[in-house]
Amino acid sequence: MEFTSADPSAVRSIRQRYLLNEWLRAAGKHRPLPLLGDFQPERVAEDLVDMMGYDVIGQGDAARFLITHQGARLADTYGNERVDPAERSNRFLDDAIGPERYASVITLYRACLTHLRPLYSISTVQDADGKDVSYERLLLPFGSGEAVEQIVGSFKSISIEGGFKISNLMGLRPKAEPVILVRAIIDRAFVPAQAGPHASDEVIELD
Repeated sequence: MEFTSADPSAVRSIRQRYLLNEWLRAAGKHRPLPLLGDFQPERVAEDLVDMMGYDVIGQGDAARFLITHQGARLADTYGNERVDPAERSNRFLDDAIGPERYASVITLYRACLTHLRPLYSISTVQDADGKDVSYERLLLPFGSGEAVEQIVGSFKSISIEGGFKISNLMGLRPKAEPVILVRAIIDRAFVPAQAGPHASDEVIELD
């Protein structure tokens, strides 16, 4: 599947849209990439359980992603809730999720590095009871120069069938392999949504 060019309206989750808005505001202070220190969303504590943080080690296809934060709910989602919380960070993503799952997501992370822009994807997967679940991923790149140095990820799960089992949702199980439906680079002109304490009519161009 090819990556599409999109504006922030492609992002479904209200909280992810808010995080993207804050990334864009930070990007307005420093180009081509915002600094991680300028990314200061409010009420972020409620999102941390669904977020990941990475340091990017290396460049291009040789880059690896060192986990600096893994939200507690994501530990359940990937079936590694039994891993000591102290050991969930300071390990590489490929080691943490294994080669099969890594192979299915690495193109998303590399696209984020190549385009220097946020990456958004939607996958469908079935929970342990066979319910269809949408898994929405937003990757936000940061850096002080022309290369991405950190990535902040937000991951949301939702099902139109109501409640679902999150445990091992993205784990390796028969008939449960995620299918990516949307792969979008957020690189179009943007008008911030009228939500949140810093909303305005300012137009931000993504060059």
